[in-house]
Amino acid sequence: MYNTVANGLVEAFNKTLFNLLKKIVSKSKRDWQERIGEALWAYRTTHRTPTGVIPYSLVYDVEDVLPLEREIPSLRMEVQEELTIEDNVKLHLQGLKALDEKRLEAQQALERYQARMSKAFDMSLNSLLLDWGSSACCKKTDHYNKAYRK
Repeated sequence: MYNTVANGLVEAFNKTLFNLLKKIVSKSKRDWQERIGEALWAYRTTHRTPTGVIPYSLVYDVEDVLPLEREIPSLRMEVQEELTIEDNVKLHLQGLKALDEKRLEAQQALERYQARMSKAFDMSLNSLLLDWGSSACCKKTDHYNKAYRK
C-alpha cells in the first residue's frame, strides 16, 4: 500500500543516510555495509532542528555515550559509574515518566518548525505568482486569438 507521507519521510531519510555514507565510505565504495552502523549512529546521535532533540534520547530516554567517552572518561561517565544499581534504576524510572512529556514537546517543536517552513515557502511562492494574461503565464496562440479576439 502506498502512503505518500510515509514514503516521503523514508525518501528523506534515505537521502540523509546516503549522504552520510558518502562521507565515510572509502573511494572503492565496497565497504558501505561495514560502515552503515557508524552512519546510523551518527544520525541517531545528532541534534535535529525540527524536533530540537536527539533521536536517540527520544527512544531510549538516556543521553548517548560516545565511544570516545568510554576511552577517555568524562565527568558524566564517572558520576554514572559511582551510582548504585538502585539509584540508577530510580533515575531511569524518573526519566521514563518524563519521556512522554519530552516526546510531546518534540512533536510540538516539529509542528512549529513545519509551520515556519510552510509559511516561508508560501511567501516565496507569493513573489512568483503572476497575473493572468501576462506573457509568462500563457502563450497566446492562433487558437486564442480566434476565440477571444473577435
